[in-house]
Amino acid sequence: QVQLVESGGGLVQAGGSLRLSCAASGRSFSSYFMGWFRQAPGKEREFVAAIRWSGSSTYYADSVKGRFTISRDNAKNTVYLQMNSLKPEDTAVYSCAASRGRADYSGNYKYLGNYDYWGQGTQVTVSS
Repeated sequence: QVQLVESGGGLVQAGGSLRLSCAASGRSFSSYFMGWFRQAPGKEREFVAAIRWSGSSTYYADSVKGRFTISRDNAKNTVYLQMNSLKPEDTAVYSCAASRGRADYSGNYKYLGNYDYWGQGTQVTVSS
């Protein structure tokens, strides 16, 4: 069992930056494929970014590519999402998720159903 707790959300002006953290408890964190998702009011949850267990491969939604960076520190059981050049349309609740493997070997890391554990989320609000 893995528990995930996000932090780092808040209110920021457009063009600003935030760094989200997702702390994991439980064993074998370093073996999990990790993802970040977001859900804006009235919209479905969508994929933002993902990273393989080793950190050797990262994946991004087109809407955040070049602005967001996902990383992980397996020694600290933590995955990060550095968000730069934030836009009002980035406003959402951001959640991290852990996959025991399906998100990786299926190649479909954007599919919510391939993740086994989810955090509660942290609110990010970008003002114009």
